[in-house]
Amino acid sequence: MARLFVALALPETVRADLAALAAPMAGVSWMPPSNLHLTLRFIGDATADEQAAFERKLERIKVEPFILPVSGVGLFPTRGQAKVLWVGLGRGHPRLFQLRQRTDEALLAVNPALDVSSFHPHITVARLTNEHSPAQLAKFLQPHVAFEAPPFRVNEFILLASEPRPGQPPVYRSVRTFSLPSA
Repeated sequence: MARLFVALALPETVRADLAALAAPMAGVSWMPPSNLHLTLRFIGDATADEQAAFERKLERIKVEPFILPVSGVGLFPTRGQAKVLWVGLGRGHPRLFQLRQRTDEALLAVNPALDVSSFHPHITVARLTNEHSPAQLAKFLQPHVAFEAPPFRVNEFILLASEPRPGQPPVYRSVRTFSLPSA
């Protein structure tokens, strides 16, 4: 079994800008720069046969390359106890939503029971525990509301496997890269 998800990799320059946001705060666990990505769809545990079927469906996806902005910061959920600190993608790009839709269609063709809940494109930069200080977090967010990193070109998407490590961030391993057709 492999714990799989479909994502967009970020260029090193964007990861470096995102990593520079990290500030020591109680209850805030910053993502290692190597783990920063944009999740298109979490799949979950899959057998080798399911993985092969997912790959066959994903390789058929055709969406033209596009450019994504990187801007803004926020928290999820927006109500109640925050669990995630994220960086946004402006208004995204219509092709990002097209890629997400086609990814969902491909994955559902293999496993109709997958959860295809709504899509709020973002990059998770930190996870929050119950020990975080809402006041300290608000103080951090205020000057970063207008945060921007360089926009980046999306030429491919990847199937990743998440390998959990107790007490540490997981290791993400690239299973397969799928190129978007050149324009």
